[in-house]
Amino acid sequence: MSFVQLQVSSAYSLLNSTLSIEALVHSAKERGYSAVALTDTNVLYGAVDFYKLCKKNHLQPIIGLTLEIQGVLSKEQTFPLVLLAKNNKGYQDLIQLSSKKMTLVEQVFSPEELYDYTDDLIAITPGRDGEIEHFLLQEENQKAKEVAHFWKNCFTKNNFYLGLQLHSELISIQSSLESLAETEDILLTAVNDVQYENEQDAFTWQVLRAIDKGTQLDSEEVENKGTHDLSEPQTMIQHYQAAGYHSAAEQTEKIAQQINIEIALHQQLLPKYPLAEGLQTTSFLKALCMRGLEERVPDADERYTERLSHELDVIKKMGFEDYFLIVWDLMAYAHQANIVTGAGRGSAAGSLVAFVLKITDVDPIQYDLLFERFLNEERYNMPDIDLDFPDNRREEMLTYVKEKYGFTHVAQIITFGTLAAKMAIRDTARVFGLTQQEAGQWSKAIPNQLGMTLEKAYHSSKALQQLVRKDRRHQLLFDSAKKIEGLPRHISTHAAGVVISDQPLTQNIPVQKGSGQILLTQYAMGNVEEIGLLKMDFLGLKNLSILDNALKVIRYETGKALQLQDIPMNDEQTLEVFKAADTVGIFQFESTGIKHVLQRLQPESIEDVAAVNALYRPGPMEQINPFIQRKKGLAPIEYPHQSLKEILEVTYGVMVYQEQVMQVASKMAGYTLGQADILRRAIGKKKKEMIDRERTHFITGAVQNGYQEEDAQKVYDYIEHFANYGFNRSHAVAYSFIAYQMAYLKAHYPQAFFIALLNSAAHQSEKLKDYLFEARSKKISVYPPDINQSQAFFTQKENGILFGFSSIKGLRRDMIAEIIQNRKKDGQYKDFIHFLRRLDTKWLKEDYLRPLIYAGAFNAFDQSIGTLLRSLESMISSVTLSGNNIELFEILQPKYIEGPDLTIEEKLEAEEKYLGIYLSGHPAEKYESILKMKQGTLIKDLLPGKTEKIIGLVKSVKKITTKKGEPMAFMEVSDLSGSCSVTLFPKVYRRYVQETVEGNLLFIEGKAEKKAEQEIQLLVYQMEPAEKLATSFDKGKFFIRITDEQHRSDKLNQIKQLLQSYKGTIPVILYYEKENKTIMLSESFWVSNEQTLKESVEQILGKGNAIFVSS
Repeated sequence: MSFVQLQVSSAYSLLNSTLSIEALVHSAKERGYSAVALTDTNVLYGAVDFYKLCKKNHLQPIIGLTLEIQGVLSKEQTFPLVLLAKNNKGYQDLIQLSSKKMTLVEQVFSPEELYDYTDDLIAITPGRDGEIEHFLLQEENQKAKEVAHFWKNCFTKNNFYLGLQLHSELISIQSSLESLAETEDILLTAVNDVQYENEQDAFTWQVLRAIDKGTQLDSEEVENKGTHDLSEPQTMIQHYQAAGYHSAAEQTEKIAQQINIEIALHQQLLPKYPLAEGLQTTSFLKALCMRGLEERVPDADERYTERLSHELDVIKKMGFEDYFLIVWDLMAYAHQANIVTGAGRGSAAGSLVAFVLKITDVDPIQYDLLFERFLNEERYNMPDIDLDFPDNRREEMLTYVKEKYGFTHVAQIITFGTLAAKMAIRDTARVFGLTQQEAGQWSKAIPNQLGMTLEKAYHSSKALQQLVRKDRRHQLLFDSAKKIEGLPRHISTHAAGVVISDQPLTQNIPVQKGSGQILLTQYAMGNVEEIGLLKMDFLGLKNLSILDNALKVIRYETGKALQLQDIPMNDEQTLEVFKAADTVGIFQFESTGIKHVLQRLQPESIEDVAAVNALYRPGPMEQINPFIQRKKGLAPIEYPHQSLKEILEVTYGVMVYQEQVMQVASKMAGYTLGQADILRRAIGKKKKEMIDRERTHFITGAVQNGYQEEDAQKVYDYIEHFANYGFNRSHAVAYSFIAYQMAYLKAHYPQAFFIALLNSAAHQSEKLKDYLFEARSKKISVYPPDINQSQAFFTQKENGILFGFSSIKGLRRDMIAEIIQNRKKDGQYKDFIHFLRRLDTKWLKEDYLRPLIYAGAFNAFDQSIGTLLRSLESMISSVTLSGNNIELFEILQPKYIEGPDLTIEEKLEAEEKYLGIYLSGHPAEKYESILKMKQGTLIKDLLPGKTEKIIGLVKSVKKITTKKGEPMAFMEVSDLSGSCSVTLFPKVYRRYVQETVEGNLLFIEGKAEKKAEQEIQLLVYQMEPAEKLATSFDKGKFFIRITDEQHRSDKLNQIKQLLQSYKGTIPVILYYEKENKTIMLSESFWVSNEQTLKESVEQILGKGNAIFVSS
């Protein structure tokens, strides 16, 4: 006799079990079970993984569900009922039941709804918490009998059982259950409601339950051992025999013997594209492609027609014609709805069919991309075309798919948020009763690194070790957090995944209610693909939203309907953006590291841009130097074999792309491109057996093609080394298209580009600050918000950009909407009082209005910010008190309380606080050229670990005393780009105590260090007043060259007027090039040394015609 656990919850009963699927199956096998069930509450999340793992471990998988059903008699309550699938039909029934339950708005599932599903399911009462147990515990045996009678009649003979648990709290009902079983002729079966692996895990389970309920643990619970563990089969048999229920234990095996399930995996469940009657898929697809080829490549030669014919043949053989039609239809809708789409993503850009169907925008023949990298008839894989849409229009595409194929045929894909290291610690700390501050200490002690675990954190963090070792309770807290780490905590929606089927999805997978109007799969992405359903990725790209919005601004301002496809791909100004590494806001080219590569490499084509994109990744990075050296002629271009020049010369002999591996194998060893793709995958996956087998294949083929074996060995070694990190060329080119398009707009339509860029970061204060700074560095004026002109987001104003209300910190969205709506309806606001009187009284609060005042939204009126702030309280009182009574308002109307405006420091502080940028300028600005001469940097560009120099305004000073009694100080310092913390240790502080004063403008040199995740601090070595530094630089001469063509009175007058606005102590010397003579201007034209002067002169006379020379 054997025993089978028929009621087992896994961690997919979220926060109700500590058992992962892996732990459940492996433990069941080790403990001698021949079969085991999975019965999570209401869901089938883990069913496929459980099934596969059981099969792999030669265990019989019993797939079930603990369904919460409305009471038979107690209609106001729900009770659990364990349901097990007897066969494949029963498994389908579970899918239907779980889907019904999880898509109900109120999730109330009536008992009668089970009637249609009873033939192929086994039902077991849970042994506790069920309706029968509920009535027996209340000694209402007659009601328990009525419920049992209902379920017995609902299910066919031997498909309904009374579950019997032996836990101490249920002893009182055991005899009643036995009696009920006899009188109703229902069999008893043993169930244990397994929630964890070992009896010692009961405490961890209690921690998990407390996290779920939001409660705290009692200290005495720590020592409790549990009985809901996965005990060994023999132990379970002994327990039931000792209690006199041997037959109940025996019944578990008999039930298992009734069960036989085979989940069909790797089916081809691709939907059929709905064609009009009389049309055939093959001919329809071919006609679309031929028409598309004519549009895309009007003068297409035989390379195109042969490639197209080949691709269509492969697509037909592999059964993917409907798939391409489905994707074509989606993209056709997007284009019709004016939704900007990406140029392509991944290997799909290598398909000519995709290009002519306008699924991608990269010509694979022009850019030498391989179809076999995408679809290979020698290796069956589902095609995978990922589609990029603007992130703010992705929902439109989902709605279209749902309406096209039907609500029950489309779903987004579920994901599971897990208890990562920090979350596990925080949650556990909370249920242990720690304060938020204490929990924060634990969280901060865990390093911020990708893939960090609590075990790794403990070995690398002394702070964490100290916390853990503090006492026994802290040790227990840490141990508990480790045990729950990695378990699923909540469900979420996959950022991109969408499933489409021409049958209702529930014929193959369970679903549930999603967050919007689209269903959500219960199976994660891997399981959905294993079942064989069509999974597509609809990715929402912020960068496409930026492009889309920039095009709209261009259209609105210029009337020009610019199309991304019409942008020339060899535009000099665009390439100059990359050469100058002027790539702030450019997709995939914003990091400091990649900017350095761009500056060194100096891209001269989209080909070079794609190469940088591919090389700047872990692994290929080691090839950046050879690539640049060879490109610039500083190192010879070498090939692993001269015959491979044609393939590798575009990348200067460096193997950058996966497609090059395939082409080399084809050229040298006679591989078909399909075989070459298998070689690429083998090397990429580092499968030694396959790599060695392919080596033999490669060398044999190369020798047959006339190559020396030594050369073949050398080339294969080269392939093996480089293919490990070679990048997908199709993806690199396609994504470089997006970067290039953004760079084109930045170069030719900077105002529109920055409006779109700023709006994309409207609620990301750090990015917004960087983008605003970048816009101003391009001489684009940025205007403060205006109560009569601003919209919710950034808009165009004259030749600049006007702040939108939504970027004012502390301003509510509903208030913004009312301000704009009110203005649309009743016209502009005449003055501040008029504005207050038109606002709904709920907004007449100082906290709501101050952000608008400080941000400068009322600057167009006559009153200063200081006056408005002083007058605000009395004006609110008057407007509130008078309401709509004009006469009363005129009596109460307060006068503005005049007085001094904000100081420049106060104004800057307010601008940074509410707008995130110093809009009025900054005192450090005039020292910009000096900072450059001193090889300094802006605060936003400080790099941790480097010695840096800045010029900044001291915003605040905090003086403290160390444990040794020595004074030191912390300063908050700002420049135009941002602010940072500055630390003066005792020795340094003593030297600079006089300079450490709020309001001082200082030149500071020190070491930059990371203070927190996003913060940088500067540890001071030395500092001095910026003015003193400037004085030392105000020695020298400013030379202006006048060429023959510039020797015109209008230009000279412009120069003189310009010099007058930069008065200083530096002599100005004009150099007349034609006459080769110099003239020193009188002192009234002498200037200060500012970089902006040089730039302004060069704007009039041209670059290189102004220079400051130190004396």
